[in-house]
Amino acid sequence: MSYSIAIDGPAGAGKSTIAKLIAKKKGYIYVDTGAMYRAMALYFIESGISSEDSAAISAASKDVDVTIKYENGEQIVFLNGRNVNGLIRQEEVGKMASCSSANKDVREKLVELQRALANKESVVMDGRDIGTCVLPNADVKVYLTASSHVRAKRRYEELKAKNIECDIETIEKDIIDRDYQDMNREISPLKQAPDAVLLDSSDMTIEQVADAIIDLCK
Repeated sequence: MSYSIAIDGPAGAGKSTIAKLIAKKKGYIYVDTGAMYRAMALYFIESGISSEDSAAISAASKDVDVTIKYENGEQIVFLNGRNVNGLIRQEEVGKMASCSSANKDVREKLVELQRALANKESVVMDGRDIGTCVLPNADVKVYLTASSHVRAKRRYEELKAKNIECDIETIEKDIIDRDYQDMNREISPLKQAPDAVLLDSSDMTIEQVADAIIDLCK
């Protein structure tokens, strides 16, 4: 029996970090949706399709199979049965993924593949519309958030650690703008599913958040 955990929430809430930790603790597959978009983008590049050619991108998306497996504790992304881990982090793939992810057919195809994966394996998936759109029947749904100030502070500390000059007020303004965009976009806007548990991580450690979500699984 497969089991699914859906974690949604705004940018900077710590969704990916938490989702990976839960997957590790539970022995589930962490579905890296970003890596799936990149694998599809790689297929378009290898097929000689331009990022501007939305009709060709739509048509080609039907021929793509992307799945994720874990081998020796490492996440392997398979594109039409081929391990593409060494190729999907290239700069040009990221750029193509950014363009092609806005395509409705690409999105629909990847949602179909993500659901297929969740039907076979126990998964933890995070994003903006997992509980509302991708896995509406997930066993556990969480809406993970934190105040814009806390999220800005986390981002600020992350950038400072990399010696990148930044200003906390600008970061917070960007976060508030991004929240507005995500919540008001036409396709799959960010919102809390009616049956999702609201979890505010502002005053919690990563471990505490992960354990709180694992407790919900009981």
